[in-house]
Amino acid sequence: MKTDTAIKRAKIINPKDYILSVLSPEERLDATLKIAREAFKKTKLTMKDIDSAVKRVRRKAYEEKK
Repeated sequence: MKTDTAIKRAKIINPKDYILSVLSPEERLDATLKIAREAFKKTKLTMKDIDSAVKRVRRKAYEEKK
């Protein structure tokens, strides 16, 4: 049957990979920085330190594009 062959040939897609692939590079960067901000929230770093690091990373990322 054609259906059985099509199913066997179908590529299995990891939903996490698909979600990232539909995001623009800027949206991926924003998502990554939000995750980093949450990850470092319970450390001795202040939110000011984290926010300034995020701003530096964004500035560098956006300057490279120009």
